[in-house]
Amino acid sequence: MFNPPNPEVFNPMVWKIARQVPEGRVTTYGQIASMIPSPEGVDPLQYERLGSRWVGSAMRALRDETIPWQRVINSQGEISLPKGSKGAEEQRALLEMEGIIFSASGRVDLTRFGWDGPEPEWLAANGLLPPRTPGKRKSPHDASQPRLL
Repeated sequence: MFNPPNPEVFNPMVWKIARQVPEGRVTTYGQIASMIPSPEGVDPLQYERLGSRWVGSAMRALRDETIPWQRVINSQGEISLPKGSKGAEEQRALLEMEGIIFSASGRVDLTRFGWDGPEPEWLAANGLLPPRTPGKRKSPHDASQPRLL
């Protein structure tokens, strides 16, 4: 059983972060999730596993056209909307107008176009965490912790 975060609290945090992504840069659902501490009532391990999906749900619920929704893509550097859909074509066109280049396979190079996240002062003022690097998943084994097996 899992308890998703309260969307009335969680979604505005996601949108606040998305609003910070500058033109010509992209971020990922997972990178945004990594900036938000595990929400109240949500198991931290569950949040680590499902946070990016919940960020996706928040972005789907977005109704504010001033938030640059197009700059949020998946961890493979791809648009998550169904290929060939009107929304996917619109997202790609908006990103290309900002100078984002897609490979022949439809991916964005996250090392080139990925966003490093907001300034540390902005994160601290908003109670958020430093983001993980775009396109990099958290290692299942923290090198600073001893392994049991």
